[in-house]
Amino acid sequence: SQKKGESLADSIRMADSYSDAIVIRHPQEGAARLSAEFAESPVLNAGDGAGQHPTQCLLDLFTIITEKKKIKGNKVVLLGDLKYGRTVHSLAYALSLFGAELTFVSPQSLKMPKEVINECKDFGVEPSSTSNLEGAIKDADVLYATRIQKERFPDAEEYNRVVGTYRVDNELLKYAKEDLIVMHPLPRVVEIDPQVDKTPHALYFKQAFNGVPVRMALLSLILGGRRI
Repeated sequence: SQKKGESLADSIRMADSYSDAIVIRHPQEGAARLSAEFAESPVLNAGDGAGQHPTQCLLDLFTIITEKKKIKGNKVVLLGDLKYGRTVHSLAYALSLFGAELTFVSPQSLKMPKEVINECKDFGVEPSSTSNLEGAIKDADVLYATRIQKERFPDAEEYNRVVGTYRVDNELLKYAKEDLIVMHPLPRVVEIDPQVDKTPHALYFKQAFNGVPVRMALLSLILGGRRI
């Protein structure tokens, strides 16, 4: 209907009339929050442009807790497209709330937005930023890699300048601790070598699987279920 010119508000009103919950993924930043203004049913943000991805954040937290038993004190490196990557925006907020130590690694043009950094500081965490990935992972507990998101770039030249800047491979992992876990919200492109899949560091497919029970639990809580 939107292709025919229907407004987001009207689309949400229609979905609301025959739904118990609305899950929305939208290219416009803030679309989920706007949708909640027109719906009586709960609205879940499944990704709004380059803004946030809160349900991905929940499964990321669950994965870290499952593997590391806690979040507080863990050293987490967020790598890649930190400007347009909505998953790292949500995750930076949450990790700060739970007391993780954050390091941001990205190309100069894809740094974490200042508003996200300021929010982290408000939560009591002072993130560090560097372009040196080898140095950053030496004492890291978690490496969270993201792809360079071609679809978010205003022009192809900017994308071509930065794609492939960082690559996680077995050579890089020689600098890491034995218990480092490598995470990724998927899909990956060139930022993680397939050879890493065979190492104990690789957690991204297990991480993706965790999305099923985590989102089931979220829906159960929202819809009033008592058994999770």
